[in-house]
Amino acid sequence: MTTKKILVDRVTFVSNSSFEEVLERLDKGIGRKNFGELARQMSETRSFEEFSEVIHGAVGSADLMEFLRLDLGAALRRDPNAKPYKIVRIIAGNPLIMKQMTESVPDAGSYAPVTILVYERGDGVHVSYDTMASHLAGAKSERAMQVAKDLDAKVLHLLEEATAPQ
Repeated sequence: MTTKKILVDRVTFVSNSSFEEVLERLDKGIGRKNFGELARQMSETRSFEEFSEVIHGAVGSADLMEFLRLDLGAALRRDPNAKPYKIVRIIAGNPLIMKQMTESVPDAGSYAPVTILVYERGDGVHVSYDTMASHLAGAKSERAMQVAKDLDAKVLHLLEEATAPQ
């Protein structure tokens, strides 16, 4: 057994917009297809080119697609002793980007797709993201690190747009 400590950089933006407005802006950059249908389309491709075409048709303007959206606030709203607030975890990514990283750093598959956490507090709507580059900081692959930095730039730009004052 091997244990390795990883120091992760978490970036958080805070917005005065409503929770729903922030989610709506995030959705503009993250493709939200029927994942069952998308999985079927991906499995039916016969070449990498066809697979790439399916992915390019599924991603949003930030080059990401949504794999899963978890309403973490649902449990809070059901507990009468808990302070209910809105909190959603979005699992998003791009299989083509993940492929580029895992070719040289298989551990990248533990962090891709990425998580975007959106939650509402008294001081606004927080949107947090743990950077891929920080997850891969110990890896010895310049290529994977560059792909991770490019992914981080896309995600951070999306989060900045989603939380900007309107």
